[in-house]
Amino acid sequence: MPNLAHIYNLVAQTYTMKPKRIFDLLPLLKNKYEKNNALAAKENGKWRTYSTQEFIDNANNISYGLIASGITKGDKIAIIANNRPEWHFADYGIQQTAAISVPIYPTISENDLGFILNDAEIKMIFISSEDIYKKVQAVADKAKTVKQIYSFNKIEGVSHWSELTELGKKNSDAQKLETIKASVNENEMFTILYTSGTTGTPKGVMLSHKNLLSNSFASQPLAPFKSDWIALSFLPLNHVYERMLNTLYIYLGISIYFAESLETIGDNLKEVKPTIFATVPRLLEKVYDKIVAKSKELSAIKQMLFNWALNLGLRYELNGKNGWWYEFQLKIANKLVFSKWREALGGNIIAVTSGGAALQPRLARVFCAAQITVLEGYGLTETSPVIAVNNFTKNGICFTTVGPLLENVEVKIADDGEILVKGPNVMLGYYNRPDATAEVMDADGWFHTGDIGTFVENKYLKITDRKKEIFKTSGGKYIAPVMIENKLKESPFIEQVMVIGESQKFASALIVPAFAYLKEWCKRKNINYTSNEEMITKLEVITRIAEEIAKVNNELAQYEQIKKPQLLAREWAIEKGEMTPKLSLKRKVIMEANKNLVALIYGEN
Repeated sequence: MPNLAHIYNLVAQTYTMKPKRIFDLLPLLKNKYEKNNALAAKENGKWRTYSTQEFIDNANNISYGLIASGITKGDKIAIIANNRPEWHFADYGIQQTAAISVPIYPTISENDLGFILNDAEIKMIFISSEDIYKKVQAVADKAKTVKQIYSFNKIEGVSHWSELTELGKKNSDAQKLETIKASVNENEMFTILYTSGTTGTPKGVMLSHKNLLSNSFASQPLAPFKSDWIALSFLPLNHVYERMLNTLYIYLGISIYFAESLETIGDNLKEVKPTIFATVPRLLEKVYDKIVAKSKELSAIKQMLFNWALNLGLRYELNGKNGWWYEFQLKIANKLVFSKWREALGGNIIAVTSGGAALQPRLARVFCAAQITVLEGYGLTETSPVIAVNNFTKNGICFTTVGPLLENVEVKIADDGEILVKGPNVMLGYYNRPDATAEVMDADGWFHTGDIGTFVENKYLKITDRKKEIFKTSGGKYIAPVMIENKLKESPFIEQVMVIGESQKFASALIVPAFAYLKEWCKRKNINYTSNEEMITKLEVITRIAEEIAKVNNELAQYEQIKKPQLLAREWAIEKGEMTPKLSLKRKVIMEANKNLVALIYGEN
């Protein structure tokens, strides 16, 4: 017979103590921040809000349903769905039963999906839509352990998630659930996140409750968070970056609104008027490019005013370093021009967090000048994720860097420049892969990130490249491709780029033009735009992009300069296996797909 007094004492402690397990956030949320809009999403064209109590009731009923279905501690349950309240209902419901959640990208390839379902021995799957169900069906032969699938959307022939909650209501047993929750230790694995790397099969990163919570708590002092803030969530929840932030939002009582899709973010920002959202640099680049492109439609006087404000913003320095006259002009620019930028983001934005890739310094400057503070950070799935981040504390931002280290994270730079990390946020290891774990965790407990970096002013971490992506030319010179690629992508004419040249006489690049911008440019230049395929062969286009490359080449060492670049007619895509879900280039795949162009560059037969 369990000691009920002890169990209920543990439950009561969650109301007053800092949570030790992620599901401890739910009673804390109810006690401190009960609200009608804890979570929200668009349903049938209207925003549907879920109260704190509905959040808790749905999570509990899923827990009861899982227990009634035979799910026990350590069982693996996958979530393959877009961001939505049901995602959290399922995740917290799974956690409370001491089962392990395995979130998976909805855009995952069938090959990787089959591998994960088999590797993790998934017993149950939550999906959101019919297209995901078809993917699961296609790999059913590799998913022998799967016993049940529940869908958030209504799909013919698939059990709806409400059936599980109804089962839970009929078999609710609060005492049993509290006993199970009390058995969970903060250092136990609560999730496996499969990283879709640029090579090989996915690796399952095992994270504990402590891993994720420690990162959330350490992030709390870095912005002026308040419980009346609203967060717009659109980066995939199966990625640790958005998941950690959502954990922080719930801990602080911040309402979370889920965007309908990436395509509707502009409208959702205006509807929700969020205070904070997390994004990736590419989306900010597109916002910036769209603003600049739209300015071309303004009258001559308004366009001149816009360009004046933009050039002012691009020269922005922190803490008034440009002097009083600059600051005076900036106030005018903010009133006349940048105020419209803020309105486009809903008008209430205080912070935008950016991660996953390098943010162009010019974007960090101009958005900060426009009073849209972009906090660039750095981390990996294996570090839950944040290692360093620019923040609102005194002198907490330094352009061109990823900011100061989190308070509870240690970093040292190895002799070869690699960033090594220690802290409560570092993963438990790779699931079923002690060999891969041993490759990144050394005998002294340091996690080897694979990234190259340095410290600026002994405080701000700066990432310079990926260790595995640095290559050597036939002349023995080392090239750091990411640095050059980021410089090239600052051009509004360039959407994607991959620098090549390993074991070759010179560096070159495969370049995907920014076709939307190119169309607008062609219109202004009275150039007839036919198709992407034809435009990349036009002399005017080739010459214009060559000018952009020449600008970057002027900043590079002679051996780093790009020669004989080739233009491509379509963007690289996740669906074609050319990019990871985090939008990292799969370089070997792209090289193989474009071997004829590479041969043309280097004069191979």
